[in-house]
Amino acid sequence: MSKSINILVGALGGDGGGVLCDWIVAAAQAQGLGVQATQIPGVAQRTGATTYYLEVMPAVGPRPTVLALNPAIGEVDVALATELLEAGRMIFNGFVTPDRTVLIASTHRVLSIGERAAMGDGSFDVGRLLRAVKERSKTQILFDMDQAAEESGGVINAVLLGALAGSGKLPIPDAAFEAAIREGGKSVDTNLAAFAFGRGHARGELEQAVREHRKRQSAVQGAEDLIERARKDFPVASLDIVEEGIRRLVAYQDRGYAALYLDRLKDIDPALVRDVARHLAVRMSFEDVIRVAQAKTSRERLERVRAEVRAKPHEPVEITEHFKPGNEEIAALLPPAAARWLMARPKFNISMHVRSTTIWGFARLRFLAGLRWWRPHSHRFVEEQAEIERWLQAIRSAQVLSPDLAREIAELARLVKGYGDTYARGLGNYRRISDEVIAPALAGRLAPPKAADAVANARVAALADPEGESLSRTLAAIAA
Repeated sequence: MSKSINILVGALGGDGGGVLCDWIVAAAQAQGLGVQATQIPGVAQRTGATTYYLEVMPAVGPRPTVLALNPAIGEVDVALATELLEAGRMIFNGFVTPDRTVLIASTHRVLSIGERAAMGDGSFDVGRLLRAVKERSKTQILFDMDQAAEESGGVINAVLLGALAGSGKLPIPDAAFEAAIREGGKSVDTNLAAFAFGRGHARGELEQAVREHRKRQSAVQGAEDLIERARKDFPVASLDIVEEGIRRLVAYQDRGYAALYLDRLKDIDPALVRDVARHLAVRMSFEDVIRVAQAKTSRERLERVRAEVRAKPHEPVEITEHFKPGNEEIAALLPPAAARWLMARPKFNISMHVRSTTIWGFARLRFLAGLRWWRPHSHRFVEEQAEIERWLQAIRSAQVLSPDLAREIAELARLVKGYGDTYARGLGNYRRISDEVIAPALAGRLAPPKAADAVANARVAALADPEGESLSRTLAAIAA
């Protein structure tokens, strides 16, 4: 008796895994094949796996066959995942094996609840995920299916179905899958386009490199001379970060600000440039009201929103922005003296709803975005530049004593982020570590190797506990 072809699908809520499962069943039944499907919905988009298991008999047998309801470890022929971490889940659970399984997965990421809740960068290492995918599966079909869905105007489950068809693992012709999509009656034209897109990728008919280039292509122009300067002044291994920093800061402020970025990196040890450049670009492009207004009125953002809601060219889209500025956000835009006066007043917040797709709402946000020229005169800008200079000076001083200590000081920039209470807590923790660990180390009262370990431990403690109790215990232990 021929063996069944076993298919396991891992999806997120909202990715249409159930519809994908129905399409496969309908296509198999149309060919007269035996098929069984089990659907196990998760509890939420990123707190529980949403899985689907199917068994398909590759040929019509002389008598009915009994098919299993659940997957068995080491017995899965095709694993499909709508997101990279879902592929990792199936590998971790033992369903994907290097002797048997063809893994078809999207390479894009949707952060899990645990990743989003982390104080620092809690995201899983994509490099490790990709290595596991390639080492633990027999064959891989990997590409950014989310981007493919956007470009085709369809949805990700149709792209995944196309990739399954293109893999040739099922004895089902393309026409049967297309007929299943038509019979489903849901967004037939766009789903057929997405199906064709996925099938083309699986068969090597499209170049992923072209799409990745389009996705990452910067809209910033006029920074070529600064990029050329960076290529002359900095190590090759750091250029991808430095060049991205230049583009980011030209868009954030202007060319002069990006040139200051390069000036600040000149005295950094070549071995540390990549790490410092990454954090420096982020610190110099801190979030303020002007930056928020820039982002919310950009053409790219409106196009992304329209793509996310699948709006057709003739369909209107209305966007309502929710703001709740307080005296801290307002003070950030004022001159330093006026800002200090306002910050001394009792805290307040103003709830605002702005429809950015109306002329009046858009004009209000564009006015704020147009205040880039004023940003260097604002209280927040002056304060941020002073903090950045102190941080850089500590790195310059530490690199003479120990590259490891300098690198750990550079990593402390991860504590300073966001705005409001989050920013205040992070900056407060950074200053505590600076005063109680870095200053003694730079003064020679703490050996550089011990200082590097102490800074690393303090940083981990600060990121793990937003209330600061873990940091207090760690600093007390270091002092002892």
